[in-house]
Amino acid sequence: MNLTEQEVLKTFIHPTACVSSKAHLGEHIKIGPFCIIGDNVVLEDNIELMAHVCIEGRTKIGARTKIYPFASVGFPPQDLKYHGEPSQLLIGTDNTIREYVTMQPGTEGGGMITTIGNHCLFMAGVHVAHDCHIGNHVIMANYATLGGHITIGDYAMIGGLSAVHQFVRVGAHAMVGGMSGIERDLIPYGTAMGERAGLTGLNVIGLRRRGYSCEDIQTLQSAYEQIFEKLSGTLEERIKSARSVVPSKACVQELLGFLESPTIRSYCLPKGF
Repeated sequence: MNLTEQEVLKTFIHPTACVSSKAHLGEHIKIGPFCIIGDNVVLEDNIELMAHVCIEGRTKIGARTKIYPFASVGFPPQDLKYHGEPSQLLIGTDNTIREYVTMQPGTEGGGMITTIGNHCLFMAGVHVAHDCHIGNHVIMANYATLGGHITIGDYAMIGGLSAVHQFVRVGAHAMVGGMSGIERDLIPYGTAMGERAGLTGLNVIGLRRRGYSCEDIQTLQSAYEQIFEKLSGTLEERIKSARSVVPSKACVQELLGFLESPTIRSYCLPKGF
């Protein structure tokens, strides 16, 4: 790197790191031992790469993100249909990416981009596959795995050793229990657990922690009961009934809008639904 004297004072690159002269580095960057940074990588201000971090491809990482040893970010997706197209991986600000995390760019079949929001925590061994779109404040626990083309809403939590099937949507504020297999869409505010996970209720504890009022939680519970615990009618009929019966709060509209949006998967449903 041809750094000016002023830039040297702001940026630290360990002598053993291999940083391309074509990479774009912001201010106050710390790059630890044996890190590798490719030609097309963009690192914004105040990023820290601890050691043995490898970043390649057309990858942009937002400010104040910290990446721990042996993370592999931006390398070609694990998709046999990928043939080197110039896809991207965009990672937002204030993220924590722990040891051995892998994140991959998009493909031609999925819009050419993988996106990560802000203020997320990816614990050790997490895998984010191609064409995923992850919201803000998402937490993925150790060795949780996302297949390709998955959407994760804001504040969702994915438990350790869980796997989410490709093309699945996980709604905002949802919670996936540890060691679960999610092969169908999980509603906003919902919880799911199991080998082939079913819907187990609402994430009430999470909603309380995030400041939702008792009234909001009770209204969501009424909508949930109307849709998933009513004894008659199709799912479509129950959703329509909930629109007419349950007060029209923003959280309820988000839940109903999710259920009415196009999807190629079915929904996680309660046992015996």
